[in-house]
Amino acid sequence: MNEIVGRDDLLLLTLDTLRHDVAAELVAEGRLPQLARHLPGGAWEERHAPGNFTYASHQAMFAGFLPTPATPGPHPRLFAARFAGSETTAERTYVFDTPDLVSGLAAAGYRTVCVGGVGFFNKRGALGGVLPGLFQESHWEPEFGVASATSFEAQVDRAEQCVAELPRGQRLFLFLNVSALHQPNWFHLPGATREAGDTRASHRAALEYVDRHVGRLFDALRARRRCFAIVCSDHGTAYGDGGYTGHRLGHPSVWTVPYAHFFLEPLESSA
Repeated sequence: MNEIVGRDDLLLLTLDTLRHDVAAELVAEGRLPQLARHLPGGAWEERHAPGNFTYASHQAMFAGFLPTPATPGPHPRLFAARFAGSETTAERTYVFDTPDLVSGLAAAGYRTVCVGGVGFFNKRGALGGVLPGLFQESHWEPEFGVASATSFEAQVDRAEQCVAELPRGQRLFLFLNVSALHQPNWFHLPGATREAGDTRASHRAALEYVDRHVGRLFDALRARRRCFAIVCSDHGTAYGDGGYTGHRLGHPSVWTVPYAHFFLEPLESSA
């Protein structure tokens, strides 16, 4: 990461509330062509979330604690705040001297941009301003939120605009929180009704919706220069698993998340 930071653009794309089992099923079934073509080995890595709901998990990730591999560790981290005694800070870890990764990257010359999704990014109250307040530039509109059936398309539109307005030589850290997987998601499943509510099937359909538009986001970043992308869930959610529904609880459907990181190589015209 010490070679990547300062050279490449960075993307953190959090697929809010996405379950690992659903993500893995859809890749295996060939239903996520845009995402699957970038996944190392063509598969998601199974990891454990750093928190069981959006606010806690993102606070941890912005401090450098990305989802942890679901195997015994310790596991060296990509990013870490300078902290005496850290057992997961390794030689190749990018170490920052600020309280969070966002300000650390800003200090390294990056333009930090947030395109929010779920309510913790809506800036409509004090709590909703904490996470986006870490960034130099942040965006949220109702069209980006959980109640919009076209939320991800609107988010990608705004991300494209932000990228296009950035000077060519300026390094970018783009964070985008995808709200489409979060409840309510019933409207992504053809034939579903509000009365029937959200299901694991509509959760699957929401991820397929995201896949149909994520290529446009990747292309916008690739048009500038090489980009190091991290795509993961912040936590999962339960649909009756073990009698549980929702998240902010300690069930494997919540703690187990998909994760991948990879390079988006520049388009030929921008190489």
